[in-house]
Amino acid sequence: MNENMPTDCYQTKVKRLLLGDEALALGAINAGLSGAYAYPGTPSTEILEFVQGNPIARDRHIHSHWSSNEKTAVEEALGMSFCGKRSMVSMKHVGLNVAADAFVNSAMTGANGGMLVISADDPSMHSSQNEQDSRFYARFAMTPCLEPSNQQEAYDMAAYGFTLSERLRIPVMVRLVTRLSHSRAEVVTDSTATAENKLQYPDNPRQWVLMPGNSRIRNRQLIADQVKMVEESATSPFNRLIPGTDTSLGIIASGIAYNYVMECFPDGCPFTVLKISQYPLPRKLVSELFDKCDRVMVVEEGQPVIEQTLRGLLDTTVRPVLGKLDGYLPRTGELTPDSVAEAIGKALPSFAAKHAADTPHPSDLIAGKLKDLVVPRPPALCQGCGHRDVYAALNAALKDYATPKVFGDIGCYTLGWLSPFNAIDTCLDMGASITMAKGAADAGQHPSVAIIGDSTFTHSGMTGLLDAVNENTPMTVIISDNLTTGMTGGQDSQGTGKLEAICLGLGVDPAHLHTINSLPKTFEEMKQIFGSEFEYRGLSVIVARRECIQTARRHAKKG
Repeated sequence: MNENMPTDCYQTKVKRLLLGDEALALGAINAGLSGAYAYPGTPSTEILEFVQGNPIARDRHIHSHWSSNEKTAVEEALGMSFCGKRSMVSMKHVGLNVAADAFVNSAMTGANGGMLVISADDPSMHSSQNEQDSRFYARFAMTPCLEPSNQQEAYDMAAYGFTLSERLRIPVMVRLVTRLSHSRAEVVTDSTATAENKLQYPDNPRQWVLMPGNSRIRNRQLIADQVKMVEESATSPFNRLIPGTDTSLGIIASGIAYNYVMECFPDGCPFTVLKISQYPLPRKLVSELFDKCDRVMVVEEGQPVIEQTLRGLLDTTVRPVLGKLDGYLPRTGELTPDSVAEAIGKALPSFAAKHAADTPHPSDLIAGKLKDLVVPRPPALCQGCGHRDVYAALNAALKDYATPKVFGDIGCYTLGWLSPFNAIDTCLDMGASITMAKGAADAGQHPSVAIIGDSTFTHSGMTGLLDAVNENTPMTVIISDNLTTGMTGGQDSQGTGKLEAICLGLGVDPAHLHTINSLPKTFEEMKQIFGSEFEYRGLSVIVARRECIQTARRHAKKG
């Protein structure tokens, strides 16, 4: 529960045990949500899934279908906002790269109905290509950003964010991280949902047309509005300065890192702490903290966003700023209470001695007992997965070539890089298999093979295929179609039943468009088709289809 909210506001509330993703989704529904848009990606997937399964959302016919990719999702949510309705769009952090064009320009158009852009970051890269920090995007686009420190704040921030968005007439980012998205806690929720907004169009429609003349006016307004955003942060119920008795150190802690700081002090933190959960930084509160303390430590999950800002704003020779840039805290991976305690101990040796004398945490004892019993096991494709049969046939068809190159993509099938297949050479981002294979073919590589899944193909592969069609590039594209978005749990795939029609519509030669079932019994047929098309000096596409074994089991149970 947000500590700054009056206690009587929860008298008609309901307690629920929720993931951080679920808490934010329920908060949005109860705050009058009209449309939720997303592309699945860990750790954000459960947000839209919760909306899809919520009875209020079903009764109200709240839009909750998956979008083709994150860019289309942002644009669809912005279209709903244009009509005065409350919308949210959710994605993982690398998905925000795909959506960047729409997101950054949405700050220029502004919002009409409240709009939340939810980006779930993945420190430690549990299921991601990098550790980027979405707060940089919010600062770059000059939009407000909310960063909940617990599940209750995730719930509360939905309604607050919609109101803030409508007050400032701009989309508001909400930044989650894996630990918060995928851990459960008790959340006090509303017993009823607010009515949805009525259809209402923008008061200033001119700013929604980003012609240069309009954009220049809007850009000046957006910059002027930064003052309002800082004022909002200074009075935000989610930002607060908590006085301490020890002035030797002040701590700025953002989002979930605030919890890690508090866990280091079960009897209460002796230092003054500035909790940050709304951006831009509240400069007045930061100045108050600096005036009270000899030096300041910044504890934030992700990149040193706050720390770098402070080093640019303040004279750190008078009051040093400690954090990730000088090695007090780790620059990579997730923070933990122990890593935070170690950092404070580096700054204050007396605290280090006390912390070392404390009884080990029960989880550490459990880990110590189990570490010799649990053998690490790398991930692998499921037994019975159609991708396995595709890779087996692909490797067999390529074995007689001296330097074959296979360009992979994002999905379950990326595991084909591991043993026993060792089948792919690259994996960059969504859709890059086709475009990288094209570039390699342009350089003279033969054979140049792209392997991509059905959902990734409709996400970002179609445009690359059009490039290859236009030049009839000598390359082979294998679409390993498992009829779902398998890596994130079996969500709908936008291309199901349409892949061949899409390829033909883009201009693929029908004589070199093949469909085959990826089964052990079709091994020789797949091998023969692969080998034949490798020798064709033009573009060929092979759709290897077999339903994901996990979704097939679920469908069998339902049937």
